[in-house]
Amino acid sequence: MASDLNRLEFDLQRAGLVVAHQASRIVVKTGHDVVRDAQAFCPVRTGNLRSSISVDFRYNGLEFEAGPTSSYGGFVERGTSRMAPHAYLGPAFDRNVPGVVTALGLLGATVLGGSGL
Repeated sequence: MASDLNRLEFDLQRAGLVVAHQASRIVVKTGHDVVRDAQAFCPVRTGNLRSSISVDFRYNGLEFEAGPTSSYGGFVERGTSRMAPHAYLGPAFDRNVPGVVTALGLLGATVLGGSGL
């Protein structure tokens, strides 16, 4: 009986690590996909804005922040009183959010369903 409980504890700890690793892979791929799409959607005059778009990961790859480091990136995205908006970052997120939601949902269903681990 005690050995069964020890095995269960080991299996649960291992499952947590496997899920965290798989979730991290999904989030990291999505972060890179958002950058790729934002660079593709970004209007180009000099290339500075496009080349400043990057991604930073935190919490072992379970969270990311993507966007430009260029000081005028927000003005291009949202527009100004003198310039119409040219959204590039919002559409990049919108394009990739459904895929990450689906992938994380499938991961959760796999874990809760007891298969794949």
